Amino acid sequence: MKVNKTQLWISAKDYVLITLGIALYAFGFCGFILPEKVVIGGLAGVGTIIYFLSGIPVAVAQLIINLLLLAAAYKVVGRQFVLGTIYGAVMISVFVGLFQPMFPTPLTDEPFLNIVIGGTLCGVGIGTAFIHNGSTGGTDIVAAMVSKHTNVTIGRTILYTDFVIISSSYLITHSVEKIVFGFVVLFLVSFTVDMVINTNRQAVQFTIFSRKWEEIATAINNDAHRGCTVLTGEGWFSKQPVKVLLVMCRKIEAVTISRIVKSIDPEAFLTQANVNGVYGKGFDELKVKMKSPSQQHGAEDKSDANTSLK
Repeated sequence: MKVNKTQLWISAKDYVLITLGIALYAFGFCGFILPEKVVIGGLAGVGTIIYFLSGIPVAVAQLIINLLLLAAAYKVVGRQFVLGTIYGAVMISVFVGLFQPMFPTPLTDEPFLNIVIGGTLCGVGIGTAFIHNGSTGGTDIVAAMVSKHTNVTIGRTILYTDFVIISSSYLITHSVEKIVFGFVVLFLVSFTVDMVINTNRQAVQFTIFSRKWEEIATAINNDAHRGCTVLTGEGWFSKQPVKVLLVMCRKIEAVTISRIVKSIDPEAFLTQANVNGVYGKGFDELKVKMKSPSQQHGAEDKSDANTSLK
């Protein structure tokens, strides 16, 4: 079997960055959140509750529960999901196990500052793992199993599960302040993950209407080094044919495109919209794991069998 060196390099890079992201998450959790005795969402929160009750390290409880959930998920959501999750699930326990003894006390003396720093670091770490096709398991596994057999979305299931985990910490800490801190971490992690993912993929789409469309398209090609697609339309009010330029660029290039258009035709009409995920030449590579020929044949055979049963 031939090994594609490009794919091998991409996979290796992904695993390195997934590992760094998970390490950053574990550092934020162990260095700032856990010493404050705050229970957060996910299996880290469940592990924290078990740690407070029994003294079992968070990493041990986290790993055991993750493996049990993955075993249950194997039959429900399939082998591919389990294999894609098991690396992150094991590595997060490894790093939490390494960092927890290193930080018996918080790294700063301000509880709220610890929560903000810890939540932000956790969000950046998880976001980094996500954009490189990584998963840390935990409530993601529960959500995947629930969504397989119900109409409840994965995001809503994770939210409900995290809400129950954080709220249940009151039975141990008897502190409303700690619960509020837990929800602050949940918000910060969710917000930061979205920011990391969207910033990584964010691009801008311009739609440009101008009589000087040829000059603008040439300038964008030559000066901004971006391609243009020329669309033919018709102004419904004027009943005149018009040419429309469609341009995709990185967000940091948006000002350059705007300046080019306005310098050539100050009366040009243009719209600008944020686009999450532009894939192809000059942008990001679409990372989709293709089915092997044997899997495709298996799917075709199953489809034929279903057709014959009908």
